[in-house]
Amino acid sequence: MTAAELAAASVLPSGLSPEAQSLWHAKHGNWEAAHNIAQDIHTPLGSWIHALLHVIEGDQWNADYWFSRAGKPSRKSAEIDPLWDEIAGVVLRN
Repeated sequence: MTAAELAAASVLPSGLSPEAQSLWHAKHGNWEAAHNIAQDIHTPLGSWIHALLHVIEGDQWNADYWFSRAGKPSRKSAEIDPLWDEIAGVVLRN
């Protein structure tokens, strides 16, 4: 599955990793579900997804904390879509 296919899926595809599930929910406006999943992913990749979610939420301070935990540079709200694509590309390659 590609990032574009994940984004275009109208229902949550079966068999996705928790990371991909969180990204699907984020792309489809289900912030709380995405956040609940991301909170349980205790890896740098999970922290990166968590950072994205706080950028989407508009909580830049919290996002910066999670970007730091992920070892990634901070990104702003104008970069949400390219950031989602970047993270999804990594998640779907694994």
